[in-house]
Formats: sequence, structure tokens, C-alpha cells
Amino acid sequence: MTTITHYLCIGCPLGCRLEVEDEDNKLVEVRGFNCKRGQEYAKQEHTEPRRMVTTTVQVEQGRWARLPVKTNMAIPKEKMQELCQALRQVKLTAPVKMGEVILANALETGADVVATRDMPAA
Repeated sequence: MTTITHYLCIGCPLGCRLEVEDEDNKLVEVRGFNCKRGQEYAKQEHTEPRRMVTTTVQVEQGRWARLPVKTNMAIPKEKMQELCQALRQVKLTAPVKMGEVILANALETGADVVATRDMPAA
């Protein structure tokens, strides 16, 4: 059975409207891309969607109560909610440096969660 799925590319500012054709869960063709990134994005999004995760974690004895963090690489989309729930349990103590690994190999994805800013002590 042939199916057509549409995506809006986020690989560059062009925002191409992509069309992916698959037959029996096998990729047949990608149409509508204007650059190589668009073609790769469509293949990835269709077969195994991945996302960067950005959120905050709790900090004690810091200037602010929350520290922004992000994954250093995209993780499987279906693991996003589980990772956010795990990060709700994290409590750091200031000071924390930007780039410091907060959670290594998060959920066995190979991605580290890192601090995206410095958090000085209060």
C-alpha cells in the first residue's frame, strides 16, 4: 500500500513543503526539497523522528530557582516526555557552569543534558 505524508522542513529558513512517498513502510521517494538538508530531514522525520529537548531543572542555593538545560543532540521523539519527567526529579546545587553535564547518556540515548547558562550561588 502506497502512502503520501507531508512535512514542513525546519532544516533551513526556506521551509520547504516536503512530500514523502512510502510503500509497505519502505521509503520510495522524497519530493519538494530545495537542499540536501531538506531531503535528509524528511527521511529522518519519516523513519525515526528526533527532537532536541530544552527545559529547566531545579537549583538550590542559586541566584535563580531554575536552570535552563538542553540535550546536546536530538533524541527519539517518543522519549521526550520520559526525559522531561526524569529532569523534574533533578535538583542541583549552585554554582553550575554553562556546558556542565547535568545528566549523562540520558535514557540510554547517547545524549547528555547540559546547562545552557552559568548559575552563580546566591
